[in-house]
Amino acid sequence: MTPLHLSFYSAFTLSALGLACHRTHLISALLCLESMMLSMYVALSMWPIQTQAPSSTLLPILMLTFSACEAGTGLALLVASTRTHGSDHLHNFNLLQC
Repeated sequence: MTPLHLSFYSAFTLSALGLACHRTHLISALLCLESMMLSMYVALSMWPIQTQAPSSTLLPILMLTFSACEAGTGLALLVASTRTHGSDHLHNFNLLQC
């Protein structure tokens, strides 16, 4: 395993652990999701270079587009939930109630 692969795997694993363990605020969960997407984007961008492919793929650009949409949706949910519930604490949200 190269040091480049180790850094991608460790960044993804640390952000997944952060998402699993530190679930107090919605903004911290969104930041962990963004760091997961960023590590996957960098890994997919470096993949054609590592395999010495003749052309780059469209997959990193598509993933970056979905990541930007996910960030915008997450921030919109953060603003809406802060306005309705008063804070971004995840334990205040009752997900079973409409």
